[in-house]
Amino acid sequence: MYTQINYTVSDRIAEIELAQPERMNAISPEMETEMHEALQRADIDPEVKVIVLSAAGNHFSSGYDIGTLDPERPEKMGIIDPVGETIEDYLTFWYRWDRQSVDNMMRLWRLDKPVIASTQGYVMGGGFWYQLACDLTVASEDAVFGQPEVRHISNTTFLFAALAGWKNANRYALTGDHFDAQEAYRMGLVNEVVPRSDLATATRELASRIAKVPLASLRLNKAITMAGLQASGVGSGMLLNGVLSGLAHSSHGPDRQELLEAQREGGLREFLRQRDGKFRPEPFGPKSK
Repeated sequence: MYTQINYTVSDRIAEIELAQPERMNAISPEMETEMHEALQRADIDPEVKVIVLSAAGNHFSSGYDIGTLDPERPEKMGIIDPVGETIEDYLTFWYRWDRQSVDNMMRLWRLDKPVIASTQGYVMGGGFWYQLACDLTVASEDAVFGQPEVRHISNTTFLFAALAGWKNANRYALTGDHFDAQEAYRMGLVNEVVPRSDLATATRELASRIAKVPLASLRLNKAITMAGLQASGVGSGMLLNGVLSGLAHSSHGPDRQELLEAQREGGLREFLRQRDGKFRPEPFGPKSK
């Protein structure tokens, strides 16, 4: 049924596992569609009380797939090359895509059932946003978080500031710097940090404790928190987030053009080398030394 994810249900817990480890679980349009279909499937299943969002392999997700510049793909992701595009089409694409991106994040808040993110390795870009949108997050001690895409003129998410406070969010949203699991814990972005070998067990134990609570209570108490946050202004912040994200993505200039040319000549590896090389060593994570 699925090609990009794995879906299992046991003991009232549904697990949705991103299943493209050879691509560091980069989020393609197909993966995102399957993930949301599975989230909806779990939400309406009377046998499910809790949903776990996890990932196969060494990394939760490297973020949205920016490895393609194929102009023939209407569902293109990442950096879109404006060559051959009209200004109107270019702006329209990003306006629609970023509104949809925000809606995808907020869908997790509108689910009746709590979603736990179980994260390891790289938790970057769109992968970072999805774990922010989950109701709880368990992180392995080797998890590394970040939004390095801001370095090629892209956006952060208001959820970061809503969870961590605006000065913490600005520290990383304005640099694209990586940060480790303990820093994420300090800022309130994750609930628990555990050894990598204990990640699946710790996540399952938390999910099992939640599953002991009656479903009606889970539904109502999640709504009190998540609907309350939206009513208090987070929803309005995310609405504005979508509009400003479209502006960020469509702000094409010489810096981005240089990166696109590097990608044409040397592929994604050269693109990343030119984008991130001057920021190394990173404050945290495997590039810190």
